[in-house]
Amino acid sequence: MREIPVKLPRLIACDIDGTLMAYDESDLSPRLFPLIEALEARGVLFCPASGRQYASLRRLFAPVADRLIYLCENGGILYGRDGEVLGRTVMERSRALALSRDILAQPACELLISGANMSYVVCKRPGLDEQLRHFTGNRVTVLSCPEEMPEAFLKVSAYCPDGAARYAPLLGPTWAAEFPMAIGGPKWLDFALADKGTGMRILLAALAIDPAEVMAFGDNANDLPMLEAVGMPYVVDRSPLRDLPADWRRCERVEDVLEALLELSDRRA
Repeated sequence: MREIPVKLPRLIACDIDGTLMAYDESDLSPRLFPLIEALEARGVLFCPASGRQYASLRRLFAPVADRLIYLCENGGILYGRDGEVLGRTVMERSRALALSRDILAQPACELLISGANMSYVVCKRPGLDEQLRHFTGNRVTVLSCPEEMPEAFLKVSAYCPDGAARYAPLLGPTWAAEFPMAIGGPKWLDFALADKGTGMRILLAALAIDPAEVMAFGDNANDLPMLEAVGMPYVVDRSPLRDLPADWRRCERVEDVLEALLELSDRRA
């Protein structure tokens, strides 16, 4: 782990899957929660920054859920401590529907449409809705077709059981220029107007925080816009990202950096 910053950040944003926990894990380390509480006592906000929905993140961070700021749906919607929506970025409905139909035209792909705090799935085979409910903790509604979507589109995702990277060349040429595309994990391909960088800039404007006072952690390509938007970016060692700026820091575990921040703060107190 490279040298930690000289002073405490005002906000720490952190990706979840692949960064705070492995992709096949469903629970955070209990070591994390007292660190978040100790940082809050020193005036540092903690913000989960994820492609997950608000309900899923609150369940995951249950011991400290009311203390957090939330960047959800890869930046599509942002929540304050009291559940207030601090900002959102929606997709044009007719174009989002066309994208949804193209995803369903891929024989192996399932469709997930993200609303404000609900996942809407169109399942070709049984199982995706239960996986999202029980493994991810999402609130889920099953639709028979994307036209039944009852609210604004924040994100449209292809669930690709045989690997998201296989479908990026099939869907990207048509849609990535209109709705920036990100591989959100081994089996997820996400399309939205917002990304984690967009969401972070909206969040910092709402909270009146300078980007230079923000630390962020990530592991994947969909984290890069957020890491580029802050003054203290960290990438976990197991990340597949390569050729990163020389001044970006690396760490084995996020908790190690948080502990080092607290120790440095205590020494200077």
